[in-house]
Amino acid sequence: MERKKILLVEDEVKLARFVELELKYEGYDVTVCHDGREGMNQATNGEFDMILLDLMLPGLTGIEICRRVRKFSQIPIIMLTAKDEVMDKVAGLDSGADDYLTKPFAIEELLARMRVAFKHCEGATAKKTVLQVQDLEIDTEKRMVTVGGKVVDLTKKEFELLTYLVQNKNIALTREQILNEVWGYSYIGETNVVDVYVRYLRSKIDEAFGKKYILTIRGVGYYVKDE
Repeated sequence: MERKKILLVEDEVKLARFVELELKYEGYDVTVCHDGREGMNQATNGEFDMILLDLMLPGLTGIEICRRVRKFSQIPIIMLTAKDEVMDKVAGLDSGADDYLTKPFAIEELLARMRVAFKHCEGATAKKTVLQVQDLEIDTEKRMVTVGGKVVDLTKKEFELLTYLVQNKNIALTREQILNEVWGYSYIGETNVVDVYVRYLRSKIDEAFGKKYILTIRGVGYYVKDE
C-alpha cells in the first residue's frame, strides 16, 4: 500500500518535530513547514493526502490557508491549535477544516482523528448520488445544494451536516449521533456545536425559502421531514 503523504504546518518547532517523528513511525510520509506562506506554497504545488494545520501561524493564518486550499481541493484538513472556544472551532470548521484538535493532545487522538478524516473522505468519494427532500436537492458529487432550483452556498461542514440529515430523513437523530457521524467523534459536553450549525442551515435554507426542512425534537435532537 502506498504511504500517505501528510503536510504538517506548525510553527512550534518542538511540537512539529514530535508529531513528525510519530507520524513517520506510523508509516506516513511527512513534509513540515513552520511558516504560513511556505505551507500555502507546499499545499498548492505539492501532492498530499492530508494537511495538519496550526491555526496561528506567521505569514498566513491557518484559517486563510484553509480557505484558499478549499478553492481547489477537498483534501482532509485537521486544525491544530491552542484555542479551545466553541466559536474558534466553528471558525476553523467554517473555513473548510474537517476536524479541530486542541493542544496539548495525545498523539493517539490525532492518529484516530486522521483515520476518521480519511474514512470520511473515501466515503464521500464512493457515494455519488443526488439526495432529495421536497424541493431540496443535494448533489453529493458536485457538492451542490439547491432549493427549487436555486443554489444555496454552504460551507463544507454545513454541507456534510445537511447531507447526513437528509440521508436519514424522517429519523430522529440525537446531537451525539450527529457529532459522531459528521465530526467523527464526540465533543464531550459540547453538543452545542450541532445547534450552532443547525442555526446556520436554518438561516440559509428554512428562513431564506420560507419552509421548514429541519425540525427539532425537544430533549432529543433533529430530523429532516420528507412530506
